[in-house]
Amino acid sequence: MEYSITLPSKPRVVSEADTEGVYEIDGLYPGYGHTLGNSLRRIILSSLPGAAVTSVKIEGVEHEFSTIAGIREDVVTILLNLKKLRFEILTDVGQTIKLSVKGPKKVSGGDLTLPGQVRLLNPNAYLCEITDKTQFEAEFRIERGLGYVSRDVLKKDRVEISEISVDAIFSPIRRVNYEVENMRVGDRTDFNRLRISIETDGTITPKAALEQSIEIMITQLKAVVGFREEPLDEVRNKEAASAAVLSPETAAEALKTRIEDLGLSARTVASLEKANIRTVGGLARKKEQDLMEIEGLGPKSIQEIKRALANFGIVLK
Repeated sequence: MEYSITLPSKPRVVSEADTEGVYEIDGLYPGYGHTLGNSLRRIILSSLPGAAVTSVKIEGVEHEFSTIAGIREDVVTILLNLKKLRFEILTDVGQTIKLSVKGPKKVSGGDLTLPGQVRLLNPNAYLCEITDKTQFEAEFRIERGLGYVSRDVLKKDRVEISEISVDAIFSPIRRVNYEVENMRVGDRTDFNRLRISIETDGTITPKAALEQSIEIMITQLKAVVGFREEPLDEVRNKEAASAAVLSPETAAEALKTRIEDLGLSARTVASLEKANIRTVGGLARKKEQDLMEIEGLGPKSIQEIKRALANFGIVLK
């Protein structure tokens, strides 16, 4: 009896707007709806690039727990408001945007001075309120990235004390959900229909988000196609051959290492000493066949010796 898996349809648009879209894939083999839906959802949320504020410098502010005279909000609240800004960067290089405002005034994203490679999608987003004639000066660093990156990771790249690192949510996706329902294919009624709903921040269309996630999945799976097994001794020989090259001084010292210091079993050490092989240098001059002819050494002992020599980047002749 022959078995075959019916291939699904290409994605179909159910509804689509600038930032929201619903798409369906029909004819999925039973159970594949959840398999594909969950995989695509995770890729869409974690693997699509976006831009976010990663650090902030505010004139007169040394740390995030400060307050600013003449500003209604404290620094923590301003940082939270900055995370709501959605940017599109036309280059992979991080950009610096500036803010220079004099109050009294309600400050929004539209008050930012942006370089030519940066576009702000929500200029009406509220940042803070200046309650008097205070001059508010600040710089914000925006970068491209994937998923979520904590401030502790970003802080490692900062050199200025007054530079405040911010948790960065790079993902351009606001929401993604999927549903699976049964459908008829031929005489069977247990095939799956997958419906995916995607909402973005406007820097990418929902359709592009779905297409890119599918391409990412295909690329990842192609990389692991062609699984093959190699004999264990070949793998270890390759690992040893690819080990870092020792300097002449270090290599000379390694060759002088006594075999009792290699961590070999007592039986293997006794057999080698009986054959008058007492150092790593003596072992390295031997072929595998030479060692097999020594009384008391078998295939397991040979593998043990190869592992010990591999730690020095040395293989048998």
